[in-house]
Amino acid sequence: MAVVETERHGHILVVRMNRPERLNALSHEMRTRLAETWTEFRRSERFEVAIFTGTGRGFCAGEDMKESLERGKPGGQRPAIEDPFMSGALEKPVIAAVNGPAAGAGLSFACACDVRVASDAATFVPGFVGIGLVPDSGGTWFIHRLLGFARAFEWMCANTRLSAAEALDWGLVSEVIPSDGFASRVAELAAEWAARPTLAVGRTKQLFEHAFAASLEEQLALEAELQQASVGTADFREGVGAFLEKRPPTFTGT
Repeated sequence: MAVVETERHGHILVVRMNRPERLNALSHEMRTRLAETWTEFRRSERFEVAIFTGTGRGFCAGEDMKESLERGKPGGQRPAIEDPFMSGALEKPVIAAVNGPAAGAGLSFACACDVRVASDAATFVPGFVGIGLVPDSGGTWFIHRLLGFARAFEWMCANTRLSAAEALDWGLVSEVIPSDGFASRVAELAAEWAARPTLAVGRTKQLFEHAFAASLEEQLALEAELQQASVGTADFREGVGAFLEKRPPTFTGT
């Protein structure tokens, strides 16, 4: 049984962590397969958006500590910076479909995605400090950006579990979906993202990521550069044409 399963639905790639008997705890093999999958997604011209989720009743329970200790690497195998998912190199959006518990590195993975939606059965647990470790897998970087220093620091150290409703209240997820309609709503959401002008979406993501460390002058310069590049796209011509003709646009990502 593959520890990472993928499905292809038109321009949508579904990436599913697949160790349900372990609540999709991260093994060394799973991390390796995920890095390969995200590299394929990044390079492919076929896919416009990815759904990242788990098999069974969990999203991801974090690092498989039993395997980590057996490998002599307590705290887990660290993700390589070359992994396009962890390095922020993906220009296409990834939706975290948090179907159940997300803990430790699994929480970090959910927060590394561009959009997070949760089943009403989902929970969010930092995990790390509770066993005497510090957050890893990019958790401090992503969660700090999402929640701000004070709330992120307090939550990571308190190690309290958030329900899906609490995560929505905090702004950690954008939508909570009843379990029985979760898969269909996630598919609908992914289709909405796939129909958008993906070059513009990717460049917008690039701009927001750049803004964290840029001066205003640097940000304005990059905005001007990417705007000029966008004016020359087929999607821009289609968007303007659809606006003038009062019809829905059909974007092609070119």
